[in-house]
Amino acid sequence: MKLSKIIALSSTIYLLQSAALAADTQWKLDPAHTKASFTVKHMMVSNVRGEFGKVSGTVRYDGKTLADSGVTAVIDASSINTSEPMRDQHLKSADFFDVAKYPTITFKSKKVEADPDSFKIFGDLTMHGITKPVTLTADTLPPPIKDPMGFLRTGTEAKTTINRKDFDIAFDKVMDNGGALVGDDVVITIEAELIQKPATAESKSTL
Repeated sequence: MKLSKIIALSSTIYLLQSAALAADTQWKLDPAHTKASFTVKHMMVSNVRGEFGKVSGTVRYDGKTLADSGVTAVIDASSINTSEPMRDQHLKSADFFDVAKYPTITFKSKKVEADPDSFKIFGDLTMHGITKPVTLTADTLPPPIKDPMGFLRTGTEAKTTINRKDFDIAFDKVMDNGGALVGDDVVITIEAELIQKPATAESKSTL
């Protein structure tokens, strides 16, 4: 075999191995089993809870090192649901998320660090047209399991707290007693199921 052919074959093998290794580090957020929810004070006496039903994204993690790990998530702001249609319409309006102008909420990590029993995910949250740094605290990932369709799955839950006014969501009606109708601090929880498609699996899970 000529040297040029040997070099070409070696290069091809190397690229295929590199691609396989890269694929092993890539996970997708399973939209059927992932949601982003929030909790905010109402009239300072109770909590309003809601969720966004449409979340997509990717996670890069090889199970060994965090140096090259990363998370990207996209939330469809119009998928908000607080189980009260009139409130949902108000939240979609320019008083709050203004989904006609800002249809998505995004998070992109910059760094991931490990604590004894959690991950710290540092990144940028873009909401309502404003980008601010936030830190998510996430549970460590359990060992992946294989589902009946041959997909690998694992999961985690991540939380952070933001001030909505940092993102210019500044609706600020005051009650007769001086308290705010809507609290400033918003607790965000992301319950994520990660899915990885083996080379032999079908392109879509039906679970």
